[in-house]
Amino acid sequence: MKKIFLYLIVAFCFFAKASAQDDLLGDLVKADSAKVKHDYTIATFKSTRIINMQSVEMTGKGNLQFMISHRFGQIWKEGKGWSNVAQLFGLNAGAANTYMSFEYAPQSWLNLGFAATGNAQFESWAKFRLTRQQTGVKNIPVTVDLYTSFHFDGSEGPSTDDLAWNRFSYLNQILIGRKFNDKFSLQLIPSWIHYNYVPYGINNTNNVFSIGIGGRYKLTNKTALSFEYARQLNGYKNLLDESASAVNYVPDLLSLGYDWDTGGHIFQFFFTSSSAATNIAQLSQNTNELRLGNFSLGFNLNRSYGIKKIVNTP
Repeated sequence: MKKIFLYLIVAFCFFAKASAQDDLLGDLVKADSAKVKHDYTIATFKSTRIINMQSVEMTGKGNLQFMISHRFGQIWKEGKGWSNVAQLFGLNAGAANTYMSFEYAPQSWLNLGFAATGNAQFESWAKFRLTRQQTGVKNIPVTVDLYTSFHFDGSEGPSTDDLAWNRFSYLNQILIGRKFNDKFSLQLIPSWIHYNYVPYGINNTNNVFSIGIGGRYKLTNKTALSFEYARQLNGYKNLLDESASAVNYVPDLLSLGYDWDTGGHIFQFFFTSSSAATNIAQLSQNTNELRLGNFSLGFNLNRSYGIKKIVNTP
């Protein structure tokens, strides 16, 4: 009887200790859950591009993104009549610009890219995340990225002594984006373009500034509507080209798009008022007036590949 009583006391002590440990563990879990944490905003945009221009989204750390961006000819050229129909509204016109790029993220806050932009031209870039929209420990209302790129024109120049240095131009942008709710996101895009060389210098400028805005409205978990508008602020009136002919660029760039996430790829179909492939040309050398017939059909196709396995990345 004494042994049985002793066994009961030992068992009671064991369960009491286990219960105390469970209570302590529960208190620790509650205390940890009560701590204020970083609540980062995700998927402000679905892709690293809104349509033409960069978004605040970044390729994930250790991922390589491949993108093809293609723009066809104008939908309806003046004076061409029904030949525009035969050309399938620019799809079969024989005039198109293709942009093919690779973008890698060595860090969650850094993307590096390289692209072939057509007509023997190339560009490379870096995108840095400065702040990220979040609540919790910090309340930051917007995501801010810095985007900088340089463009090289490798096409045949007007003369044999054309210096390589003259063929470079640069684009710097501050990307300021905010996701207002589960459906609607908006982004502001101030831009500065610098040309190492401009011909003649009469009304030409090495520095061109613009301001843009872009947005996205989610329709379903897989689809969304998007738009862009940019206004060139200087360097578009009464310029002289290399033949001394007067040139007037159109300062407005307007694009409307439809995004479709297939799970493996992101397709973006769009209408845009510039048929140029690069942001530098779109924002500083656009020649298309804002008329329906001057718009071009285009698409972006994105695909990401995991190059490096990342564990517990924020």
